[in-house]
Amino acid sequence: MRTAISTIGFDADDTLWHNERVFKLTQDRFADLLGDFTDREHLQERLLSAEKRNIHHYGFGVKGFTLSMVETAIEVTKGHVPATVIGEILDAGRDMLSHPVETLPHAQETLEALRGTFRLVLVTKGDLFDQERKLAQSGLDRYFDAVEIVSDKRVDTYERIFRSHGDGPEHAAMVGNSLKSDILPALEAGSHGIHVPHELTWALEQADEPESGPRFHRIADLSELSALLGRLK
Repeated sequence: MRTAISTIGFDADDTLWHNERVFKLTQDRFADLLGDFTDREHLQERLLSAEKRNIHHYGFGVKGFTLSMVETAIEVTKGHVPATVIGEILDAGRDMLSHPVETLPHAQETLEALRGTFRLVLVTKGDLFDQERKLAQSGLDRYFDAVEIVSDKRVDTYERIFRSHGDGPEHAAMVGNSLKSDILPALEAGSHGIHVPHELTWALEQADEPESGPRFHRIADLSELSALLGRLK
């Protein structure tokens, strides 16, 4: 099968395996720990503000999230958070870093079908060690020609990656669940953007869907990807 697309980039978290629901479970645990000091809605607002504020310092991933929980606990308790609660928060962060990886439906069979026809590149952001761990545990690492773990996903990120591992962004497609990180910057770089919505999306990854165009596509799940690529000849 020959198409104008020679390289396909795949997001990892919540595109190939579950991720956000692990954060959601930890947030529920965090709310239980701070239940005597504030209500869940206010705590969630303060935590989200801390995460947004701290991304530029700690980056994306579990470690930054854990530090933001600690900071939020200090804030909402006005500095009176018990040391035992801080210990529980740190334990919760460590639990996230060892949580079993569960691949999403159709991930493996889709990569198997595309391998050999396209260059497959994993493009993921977050903590280096944690992303490497999840990729290894997923069993999907053998399908990729290249792996890029980046601090953020911007237009120049996709331009660089698709030139390094392909024939340029205009001959590439990026597949992912985040409109903000996976789709919009890839489209701006000149690639196809293939949105695969996930039931849980972090608030800081939400964005408006772009206007219809020849390079923006939406599929219900990864089982529809091969057929879509066949239509993009």
